[in-house]
Amino acid sequence: MTNHFSLKTFKINKDAVLRNRGLEDNGKVQQFIDSECLRLCDRKIPKDTGALIQSGIINTQVGSGQVKWRTPYARRLYYHPEYNFNQSPERGAYWFDRMKTQYKKQILKGAAQLSGGKDK
Repeated sequence: MTNHFSLKTFKINKDAVLRNRGLEDNGKVQQFIDSECLRLCDRKIPKDTGALIQSGIINTQVGSGQVKWRTPYARRLYYHPEYNFNQSPERGAYWFDRMKTQYKKQILKGAAQLSGGKDK
């Protein structure tokens, strides 16, 4: 006994699929991820005057996929934990990496929900 089947060919517009899911460049999913990164880093960034936190908001184009803190001292504070403002123990060096470790699953879950995917 032989089984017969046929396949129909159809074209998929990749850009339209990505756009419908909010996954295009500067789409709603990337905007969500960038916004969440800025928001969740806020309590981890060393704070004296708040200029470093504000530089992230000012210098980041939400949706670009790049979160940027630009002050003359941002790099020094990021890579040198010995600088300490004796504030909240949560504030300090490597704020972005520490935020990712703590909130990665939460951010990915939100991005999946926005795109219509599974929210594991």
